Formats: sequence, C-alpha cells, structure tokens
Amino acid sequence: MNQPRQRRKQIVLGAYFPGVNHDTVWSDPASGSHIDFASFEHWARTAERGKLDLLFLAEGLRLRTRGEAVFDQDVVGRPDTFTVLASLAAVTSHVGLAGTINSTFNEPYELARRFATLDILSGGRAAWNVVTSSDADTGENFRRGGYLAHHQRYERAGETLAAVRALWDSWGSDAIVADPASGRFLRDGHVGDFAVHGHQFDIAGRFTTPRSPQGHPVILQAGESPAGRDFAAAGSDAIFSRYQKFDEARAFYDDVKARVATAGRDPDEVRILPSAAVVLGDTDAEARERHAVIHDRQVDPQTAIVLTEMIWNQDLSWYDPDDPVPDFDPTPEAPKWIRGRAPLTQDAHATARAWREIGRDGALSLREVVKQVFDRAVFVGTPQHVADEIDRYVQADACDGFILGSHVTPSGLDEVVDRVVPLLQERGVFRAEYAEGTLRENLGLAPPSRFGEPRSAAEVAAS
Repeated sequence: MNQPRQRRKQIVLGAYFPGVNHDTVWSDPASGSHIDFASFEHWARTAERGKLDLLFLAEGLRLRTRGEAVFDQDVVGRPDTFTVLASLAAVTSHVGLAGTINSTFNEPYELARRFATLDILSGGRAAWNVVTSSDADTGENFRRGGYLAHHQRYERAGETLAAVRALWDSWGSDAIVADPASGRFLRDGHVGDFAVHGHQFDIAGRFTTPRSPQGHPVILQAGESPAGRDFAAAGSDAIFSRYQKFDEARAFYDDVKARVATAGRDPDEVRILPSAAVVLGDTDAEARERHAVIHDRQVDPQTAIVLTEMIWNQDLSWYDPDDPVPDFDPTPEAPKWIRGRAPLTQDAHATARAWREIGRDGALSLREVVKQVFDRAVFVGTPQHVADEIDRYVQADACDGFILGSHVTPSGLDEVVDRVVPLLQERGVFRAEYAEGTLRENLGLAPPSRFGEPRSAAEVAAS
C-alpha cells in the first residue's frame, strides 16, 4: 500500500537591509543611500512584491572606531529602527517588520510600548530581534554606562523579555469585555496593571498601550553560544543563524530544535533562518565569475587588514595582505583596537591557528584566507540552481528558510524577487499571494497561549 506523500515544507524568506558590515560594496555604481527613505522604501516594496515574510533591520548603537578614528568602511549614521519601520508600515501592507533592539540598553516598558505600537500601526506585522551586549564601549552612550558583565547579559535579556510579555499580557482578553449595545470595548479596573520583580527589574504600574493584533509581536534571536542557544530555544519564535554551509546548518538546526524540545516547547513552533547572499548569472560559469568580482571588491586589501585586526586586536596597517597569515599571536587582552562592532570570535588564538592552517594547506596569502573565511555568498548560480538549493536546504531540515542580503543597497533584492522567487512559487514551496492575517499567522506560528486567538487590526482600531 502506497504511503500518502508528505506535504513539502513551505519556505520562509526575509530580507535584511545591508550596510552594517564589510559585505557592502560601497563603490558599486548601483549603491545608494543608507539614510534616505527612498532606499528603505525601494527595499521594502521589492520584498512585498516578492511576497517575502519579513524585513530585517540590524542596528548599531555606537559609531565604530579603529584606533581613535571613525571607521571609514562603515555606514556613518543609522536612522532609528522604530521610526524607519513605522514609516515602512505606511508604504507596505503585508510584509513583516523586524527590528533589532538591544535588551541590555533599553527598559521593558519602553520596549513593550514601542513594539505594541508598531504592531498596531502595521496591522500585526511587528517582530523584535532580541540582542544582548556586554560591550562597555557601546554602554558609554547610555545612562549609568549601560554596562553589564558578560555573564549577566542573558539574565537581563531573559528578564527583559519576560517583563515585556507581562506588559503585553496586562491587556489580555480576560481584562476586556465587549458592550453589544455600543459595539465598543469596555475595560475593567485591571486593564494594564503589571508588576515585575527580579534581579534586573523591580517595576509596577499600568501599561498604556492596548493589546495589539498579534498579542505578542514575533520574537527573533541570534544566539551562538550555548547560553544564547538556550535563551533562543526557550523564548524565540524564530532564530537568525550565521551557519550557511549545509552540514553546519543542519547541525545547528538539530541542536536548537532539541533545545526547544528540552525547554518544553514544540520544535515545529520555532523557525531557523540563516542569513544568505545570492549571486545570479544566466549560466553557472557567469554567476561564478560575477561572484569572484563582487567578492574581490568586498574584501579588498584594506578590508582584509581590518578584518584581521578584529582577530589580532592590534594595528596591522603596516602589514602586507599579500603576505602569509601573521605568525605572531593576537592580543585579545589588550584594549580594543576596533570598537563598536561585535567580536568575530570568542577565541582569538584558536581562530588565528585555524587561519594559519587554511593558509598553509592552500598556500594562500592573508587576503586570500580572509576572502575564503568571509565568503557570505551561499548561493551562486543560475536562478534554477539557486531555487533548487534553497529548497534542498529547507526540505532536508537544514533550516526553515533564509534571511537574504545583498552587496548593494537598495536594489540588491530585485534580482532574487524577479528571477528566483517565481521558481519557488511554481514548485509550490513558497506563497503566490499573501494570506490575510498577521506576521505570526503567515509564519505558521501559534498565537500566544495567554490570549488564545489574537484580535484583528479592525478590532484593535475599534477599541
């Protein structure tokens, strides 16, 4: 007897706005502003035209410096995330709006209010990428320095997320009743009441923002360490991953899904989404040639030195990138040479040894090693090849989808939407049209258990 054919997994696709790292090719003639609203609007409208699930904004809270000088290979000036996403809510109708907001330097009441407001204004499309920081340099920008020792950052993140959810829950369905005569919602005396007591917070009051369409905006996280993975498994709806090679991606997927089950949650209720760049060509050879040109511009000689400095933690401006990987050791214990950017590794000495081994095995220069290590183009080939590979990763449980990036802003997403997405739609693994509903519903996630079914945007507006 034939077994019924298992339904193919539906692919989740998002897009991140480039420009906060070395992947961006500033010199490309197509490269545009990273501040003008027109760039954000083009990017968002393209994502919605492609029926993508969500947009993803990264964030930097300090101008990066190299030595005492402002880092000249980075965006100088990043608009506020909430303002950008609220503006994009007005020019889109379906695509999710995900903001990276730091839990170390923000207070639960402010976070809860801003994300609930974004969720209301967008009709249920808000998402929060929860990040942490033990970076004292960034903390200097905040009250009391904003600094937390490394071991405390996930304690604060956990309490922050719990507190934010408590505030969202303070406008739960048991505190709101409908008046059939007027068609309006009547609030009892407990609406908005909250009290949160822990090691990081001791707060109580009344929350001012009504319950939003999703109840809880979607929670994303990007933890890499064991503590970060446990935090993500316990409280996230989706996890942003840097593991892009197939075997590494599947190992990460299996590890995190097991942690989700250990946390008492259904693994199918958490989406794993690696970042990925795409380079297309009419033939595979053309795509490879194009990728080689792009990657050579991404990791030019100066960039190769800067990325090496982030491992060695010292000024290497004198070093020739065409020489072998340095044979002297990093100095991670010294004052930070590059500030305002997350570290590339937790063990600088182990990374240096690995780079030297790569260089010896391939007889490669320092720049060639850096290019190999930092090649973020996961999919290089014809549109058909790229569609095949994206589908292969998802159907083989190496991930649930991808957050797509590009080397150029804001038009880098256009090719993927025009040439790859239609092929995924044809094979039935990606939506042809948006369904009506919230981001949480479009991602196939259950509503928050505190609320039951979330209200529609129209119901929120009526209240």
